[in-house]
Amino acid sequence: MTASPLVFPPRPPSLRGRRRELATLLATVRASRPTRVALVGTGGSGKSTLACALGHKLARELPGGIHWFRVGAWDARTLRGMLSLRFGAGPSPSLPALRSRLRALGEMLIVLDNHEHDRAVAELLDDLRDEAVTWVITARRCLVAGVSIFPVIAPLVTSGRSPFPAVASLTRLLRWNPVSLELADAIVGSGAADVAELHRWLVAGGVDRVRVIDHEDDLPEVGLLVAWAFRGLSPPARRMLAVLAHSNGDHIDAGSLAELARAGRRAGDALASLRRFRLVQEPFAGRFALHATVRHAVLKRTQMDQRRFFEHYMALLERSPERLDLEQTHLFAAMDFAHDAGSVAAALRVNDLLSRLSL
Repeated sequence: MTASPLVFPPRPPSLRGRRRELATLLATVRASRPTRVALVGTGGSGKSTLACALGHKLARELPGGIHWFRVGAWDARTLRGMLSLRFGAGPSPSLPALRSRLRALGEMLIVLDNHEHDRAVAELLDDLRDEAVTWVITARRCLVAGVSIFPVIAPLVTSGRSPFPAVASLTRLLRWNPVSLELADAIVGSGAADVAELHRWLVAGGVDRVRVIDHEDDLPEVGLLVAWAFRGLSPPARRMLAVLAHSNGDHIDAGSLAELARAGRRAGDALASLRRFRLVQEPFAGRFALHATVRHAVLKRTQMDQRRFFEHYMALLERSPERLDLEQTHLFAAMDFAHDAGSVAAALRVNDLLSRLSL
């Protein structure tokens, strides 16, 4: 199975107020390559954007390329399997084969985005510590020794300036959170509301109240802006958000998104409205995801049966096994569904597909 050419977000991100942080991070990595760095910060602080910008800055210096993996809470064996699949190290996650492939490819940068499992990532990095790989981890916290911690905070917060001039008066109210400022900027920029209207909505929703949050992704300012946008979305657009929020895979292509959301002929317009309000991210051309804080806000408003994802992606990979690299996290999610559901039929179907794919 060959690796997909879409191994890293193809376009450098638009950075606002991050020039100094990027320059410092770039100098740090260049001075000690290969190295291991963790970008650590709260939900929506801009860790993934900074990692993406770093990768594009270093791309020409690394013969082995730059590679992006959304790792979440996957265990160490799954992480080895993901890398083995990407780098053509054979049908099973063999460490000797993976090490051999990394050495053949040359010095590279690997981003482990959305890290949540300290023990698994520590095991992976220690197993591959002698390889010419610069590792960049993005995480809300990282309890892993042997990794340099680079704190990430909201852009321009220490200077008191706003990275989004059009909504500068909302900056303090939104506590400089980049995701909420991006959403507010999109709403105002689209003409759907003015700053005064959004200010009233946010205050009425209690954005300035002090309360305990459930976890790092439970940001009231993001939730309120998602709620504002949600009111004006068509049913197909709302269903697309639900699909993206409830998916356990990394990202979804436009065709699968339309099918799972049952959007039909309205799929194009629905997706355009999500882009208009910047509710979706596009890590690769034509593939879509939600920021974790937006995802949490949508999850609280929607429901979806996980069996639909299982049936869709099993059928897709049975029909088009060459898409495995792009859809690998959906396959892992299908494996988890079969286990959690306790379905013998689902488990047998997964095992049959795995044998056909020679995993």
